Amino acid sequence: MTDNQASESREDGAAALLASGGRRAVFSRYGQRPSYGLGERAMRYLLRSLAYLTVGVTFAILIVLFVDAMQFFRQVNILDFIAGTQWEPFGEPKKLGVLPLLSGTLMIAVGSSLVAIPLGLGTAVYLTQYASRRIRNIVTPIVEILGGIPTVVYGYFALTTVTPFLRTIFPGIEVFNALSASIVVGIAILPMISSLSIDSLGAVPASIRNAGYALGMRKFHVVTKIIIPAATSGIVASFILAFARAIGETMAVVLAAGATPNLELNYLEGIQTMTAFIVQISLGDTPAGTIEYYTIYAIGLSLFLITFAFNLLASRIVLRFREVYQ
Repeated sequence: MTDNQASESREDGAAALLASGGRRAVFSRYGQRPSYGLGERAMRYLLRSLAYLTVGVTFAILIVLFVDAMQFFRQVNILDFIAGTQWEPFGEPKKLGVLPLLSGTLMIAVGSSLVAIPLGLGTAVYLTQYASRRIRNIVTPIVEILGGIPTVVYGYFALTTVTPFLRTIFPGIEVFNALSASIVVGIAILPMISSLSIDSLGAVPASIRNAGYALGMRKFHVVTKIIIPAATSGIVASFILAFARAIGETMAVVLAAGATPNLELNYLEGIQTMTAFIVQISLGDTPAGTIEYYTIYAIGLSLFLITFAFNLLASRIVLRFREVYQ
């Protein structure tokens, strides 16, 4: 008897045993609850406790934000906070309109996205569709290293290198400016777009790509007309998540963009973002319990709501436009 015949005989015997109701002979605990040893139970309880701890810490942060932010909004009208065009919390009378800070934050997020999106997507397309395995193994770790550089280093890089270079192009640019901050933040968020886009492009089945070649399409058209549209949900989600990351960027913006809240929308001038103001208040010079102190919780709550909205939008886009392949 050959090996194939022996294997088929064993399979036929097992199938006959199962068909005759002998499942207990094959599976000794068939129909019973799984057996959990002490180690398995301990590990299950440990992992459950860690999951509950993570959720509890998240809710604790939210409670602190909401409770202290309400202390701010008891003294400041929420409409004045949302629609106000001047931010001067240390002057008299105090002007607590968040629009200048929101404007600076969005300027950095938009400017950095304009830098990171073409570079990140182009890098992802090149590494997945054009680069050889050797080049991919060299370039991918280099791109990922950019995400591990501390943002304070990016800030000093903007001050010492980017801004002096920009002055050769724009002589009137200020020392602290939104343009250099946008460039370095764009470099910082580039690995997020690149890595997520690589995963999305890699998830497109080879059969779809090969079908394009079978129709006589060139590689460029296969990439732009088939592969990228098929991975649109993941790519767009990476853009949104990177945009949300840029909104929450702190140290690079503090060092490169300055601390001048305004609504000028001029990238050659200094601005102040919401995170930069939180750093300014957190230096310890503001007495606890004052209206200036509670501004950091109002700004923090606003940042949380903005980033939460962008993360929710990214999740909805992935679910709405996700392609399912067999």
